[in-house]
Amino acid sequence: MNGWSQLHPLTPEVLIARHSPDRYYATVSSFPVSMEKADQLAQRMTALGVQEADIEESFVCSGGPGGQNVNKTATCVMLLHRPTGLQVKCQSSRQQGLNRFLARRLLLDKIEARKNGSVAAERAQLEKIRRQKRRRSRRAKARMLADKSHHAAKKAARRSPGQE
Repeated sequence: MNGWSQLHPLTPEVLIARHSPDRYYATVSSFPVSMEKADQLAQRMTALGVQEADIEESFVCSGGPGGQNVNKTATCVMLLHRPTGLQVKCQSSRQQGLNRFLARRLLLDKIEARKNGSVAAERAQLEKIRRQKRRRSRRAKARMLADKSHHAAKKAARRSPGQE
């Protein structure tokens, strides 16, 4: 055996195993991830009742870091689950195949969250974060600065006279 086949994850044996006809999801196993992860994704899809035929997949150019690869090739993956109307967009990797896998995982997370009814709790959590990040009003900012200066004055009064 040569050095390439020992180091490369897609040896001919693995390729034959990945594309064998007895696999339930031939498209899922074509992702550049380990077979265990592909099998877990396939099992999760069957558990949630999601079929590959229900998913509409499209590719667009992604943006951000990644250089010429992301600017010229369509590495961003958009998935639409027709029965629920949920849409997912994934551009976290420079590889289109890996983005396809990650987008399916995100879509399954959304479907699972909708089935469990945790959509309202997640929306409340996002709203809480939005409120925390919101800019303070002028009055609240002035009050906060006045409290800080008052606290600083109290601490200055506690100091002994020789500590300046």
